[in-house]
Amino acid sequence: MNKGILHGIIAYMIWGFFPIFFKLIEEVPALQIVANRVIWSFLLLVILLSARRQWKTLLASIKGARFLFAFLIASILLSVNWLIYVWAVNADYIIETSLGYYINPLVSVLLGVIFLRERLRPAQWLPIGLAAAGVLYLTLSYGQPPWISLALALTFGLYGLAKKTAPLGSFYGLSIETGMLLIPSLAYLLFLHANGQGAFGHASPLTLFLLAMTGPVTAIPLLLFGSAAKQIDLYMLGLLQYIAPTQQFLIGVLLYHEPFTATDLVGFIIVWLALALLSAEGYLVRRRHKALA
Repeated sequence: MNKGILHGIIAYMIWGFFPIFFKLIEEVPALQIVANRVIWSFLLLVILLSARRQWKTLLASIKGARFLFAFLIASILLSVNWLIYVWAVNADYIIETSLGYYINPLVSVLLGVIFLRERLRPAQWLPIGLAAAGVLYLTLSYGQPPWISLALALTFGLYGLAKKTAPLGSFYGLSIETGMLLIPSLAYLLFLHANGQGAFGHASPLTLFLLAMTGPVTAIPLLLFGSAAKQIDLYMLGLLQYIAPTQQFLIGVLLYHEPFTATDLVGFIIVWLALALLSAEGYLVRRRHKALA
């Protein structure tokens, strides 16, 4: 197997197991988990940057106030996305979080049209319309929009859009983003500790260990993803991204037995069909361009 594909599969499988990991520390409030995730991720990234002697490369990539502002917006969006995800998983909405990451590629396409003035090919409108129909169907069946799914898809889509204005590899990008969130996260945890509400000093040793592990759990798949992105086509990377929400969906249904009715299945099938059509259209266009090259 191609090394890049293997790295991509492992990265997405780690992300796919996130619900199990965060369920292990569900006794800790979501905002506190996210603050720990920022701090431990940043510390690990600092160690890796030092070991690789890449500080000069990182600092050289920072190009002015506009660049930093774009990453400030990206860091805020990322933290909000993490917060919604962790809260939703520990509130037993794993299936709805998986739907958010299924529709994320379609939301990203729409954001490109709205903000970057990208033009959709005629064949791309069908999957976009199908996805909208699937969300509308679920809205009508739930009696309200699937807010968790939409919030996750929108925050992650906007996160990607913000980073387009200041492109940087995932490793360097996360280093800057967690660095920007470091002081607020530390201040929040120190405030909780001073008021006797922090996990440190109160939670079990296992919980404290798992909180520290949020750093490696965040950074390792990103490093694998970065390796995969350099070695395989973006089209293949796009197909691999469905591993994570599929795992999360199966974990929600089979492991945690979250409610999933026949009505829910119909809505998911519509979204899955939209993704299949979008992927097939992209594959055919790519093949046509290669044939003409």
